[in-house]
Amino acid sequence: MKTLGYNRKDAIEYAHKWAFGRNPKYLDFSKLGGDCTNFISQCIYAGCKTMNHKPIYGWYYYNSYNRTASWTGVQYLYDFLIKNKAAGPFATEVPISQIQAGDIIQLSFDGTIFRHSLFVVETGKTPNTQNIKISTHTYDRDNYPISNYIYKKYRCLHIEGYRI
Repeated sequence: MKTLGYNRKDAIEYAHKWAFGRNPKYLDFSKLGGDCTNFISQCIYAGCKTMNHKPIYGWYYYNSYNRTASWTGVQYLYDFLIKNKAAGPFATEVPISQIQAGDIIQLSFDGTIFRHSLFVVETGKTPNTQNIKISTHTYDRDNYPISNYIYKKYRCLHIEGYRI
């Protein structure tokens, strides 16, 4: 397996392009539980162009009926990115001060279950909850301050790279 660098620029450009629209290559899950993680997966894919085709535990989308839960589910994406040792992107959970544009923040509104994924498009010199801007779907946003959200917990995923 070869490890390559994640193209943050391409991922961020994709996020800006599709923040208020829907790429016709993907089903819009907004009325089926939410489109946030589907959008985040699309952004990550734009930055690595590599899926993990392993059934059930991989990370891929061919169509709405042939995809993994990790492509569209908040917890499943987290589990895939943190545990992935094979093809596709991989990440580590980091403190918010280490987040970069092109990374992911997930929110828990009840303090127990993480239910929303956000794609980081901008940070301050030292990232914190007051200077990070995100893009996301379901409630479409672009260059939106994370400080405008009301949540009980967050976790930050830094995309380390991807494997082919």
